[in-house]
Amino acid sequence: MVEVPLTRMAVFLDGRGVTAVALTTAGFGVGLGVCAAAATERWSLALVLWLGNRIIDGLDGAVARQGSGPTRFGAFIDLMADFAVYGGVVAAVAYALPETRLAAVVVIWMYYLNGAAYLAWSAPTSGQADPDGSSPELRAGLAEGAETIVVYALILARPDWAVELLWIWAAVVAISVTLRILRAARIHHDRWPSRS
Repeated sequence: MVEVPLTRMAVFLDGRGVTAVALTTAGFGVGLGVCAAAATERWSLALVLWLGNRIIDGLDGAVARQGSGPTRFGAFIDLMADFAVYGGVVAAVAYALPETRLAAVVVIWMYYLNGAAYLAWSAPTSGQADPDGSSPELRAGLAEGAETIVVYALILARPDWAVELLWIWAAVVAISVTLRILRAARIHHDRWPSRS
């Protein structure tokens, strides 16, 4: 349902020479605005900017699929921007709400482990990566884009729930870490049972 209007907008933007990297850069700027608004406790503005950031994030991929298709560099920049905004919003909430700081630190720790699990397995097989830059083997996880949109929107809409939501989110990301480790172990065992 969301993909149809995104595709139409992507065709419109691509026809006017707007590139996916330009959209990623613009989205990153909006993401920094989310961080600034959250850090200064302007929660309504932060929520609106967060939703705008996510729309742009969907658009840059849709534009990239027009014409010659996605590039590795575009996927790299998109992932870097996403990680910067994801961590930045958590840090901004922690700055604004001191009671959330322990939960926020744990969330960022789980992000670090999740990224390490993903990248450590993907790096040796980077030549096998999909056109969008993701690993064809460890792509799946419990804490993905849609879930992140919902959880962050809830935190920004109800900052009085931020502590509980951050602890729940830390647990969800921890489950993703565990699933990726188990998935990597199973792939390794299936391919090289004698080395297990």
